[in-house]
Amino acid sequence: MRNTFGTLLRLTTFGESHGPAIGGVIDGYPAGIDIDIDFIQSELDRRRPGQSAITTARDEADRVELLSGVFEGKSTGCPIGFIVRNANQRSADYEEMRTTFRPSHADYTYTCKYGVRDYRGGGRSSARITISRCVGGALAKLALKQLGISVQAYTSQVGGVALDSGYRKYDLSQTESNIVRCPDTAKAGEMEALIKEVKAAGDTIGGTITCVIKGCPAGLGEPEFDKLHAALGSAMLGINAAKGIEFGTGFAFAGMRGSEANDTFTTQNGRISTATNHSGGIQGGISNGQDIYFRIAFKPVATLLTEQHTISTDGMATTLKARGRHDPCVLPRAVPIVEAMAAMTILDYYMIAKSSRL
Repeated sequence: MRNTFGTLLRLTTFGESHGPAIGGVIDGYPAGIDIDIDFIQSELDRRRPGQSAITTARDEADRVELLSGVFEGKSTGCPIGFIVRNANQRSADYEEMRTTFRPSHADYTYTCKYGVRDYRGGGRSSARITISRCVGGALAKLALKQLGISVQAYTSQVGGVALDSGYRKYDLSQTESNIVRCPDTAKAGEMEALIKEVKAAGDTIGGTITCVIKGCPAGLGEPEFDKLHAALGSAMLGINAAKGIEFGTGFAFAGMRGSEANDTFTTQNGRISTATNHSGGIQGGISNGQDIYFRIAFKPVATLLTEQHTISTDGMATTLKARGRHDPCVLPRAVPIVEAMAAMTILDYYMIAKSSRL
């Protein structure tokens, strides 16, 4: 099982949903970065369960403990170890799942691959392990801040309720003003109502998250097998429940002509720019200095509080009605995870770019 993300900036994670703790080690992090522990904790608070009526009721403080790599408020260049202890598990809720495969979960595939699985909350396949990614992402954001690079994600669709325009129309600073994390307050109200309706029915619902990276310099990304959008795509699709991604105009390119799709070059204040940004800030696999933006599709949470047909571990037909505390929609808590993975990818590729030229 590969548990390390990144090339020069590397995050190695450990832990399971119902184990003693979640944690990780960040290696390759640059020295001399101001480490704001309150900011790191605030990023975890955005991801933690129990934060609103439309998220799981699991009550976890998710307090991060930095174990190494920081001295007198600055990174030392040594590995940064950290841990977040689990405190509110209810493993008995999963006893029936010991011998039952949950539909659309990793239960069956983990069993096929390893011959053994932790049925308590999904073990290593649980979305709870994304805690480590949020810690790594918070540290990456602190480094990117010194470079003038920002990463902002928001909920752009829940079910059939979707924002109807590109990100430039919205004040993204309003994203945290509501529990759905949508910068359009009217649409946020519709999304919240839909999630509550779905939750009351014992069902779940999917949607999309849009991410915008501003201030990224031109020249990040490798021209062949490590294109920047491929790396970002891999980072995003490694998030639980993520099923699709598009950059810039994305799948709408399929219905366009080249004369409509091309981003023509211009100069603005003596700087080369483009008149449009259909490419989403990446051309030829390399950043071009424009805003990088992309959209990720998330499937509905697989755990339903209604009865589903399935099979037992011995292949017999059965039914399952899940117990426990689960999210009816992954989107609100996935927003900080998207930002975290994007931030780590951009910092890693910035470091790679700096190492390839004198």
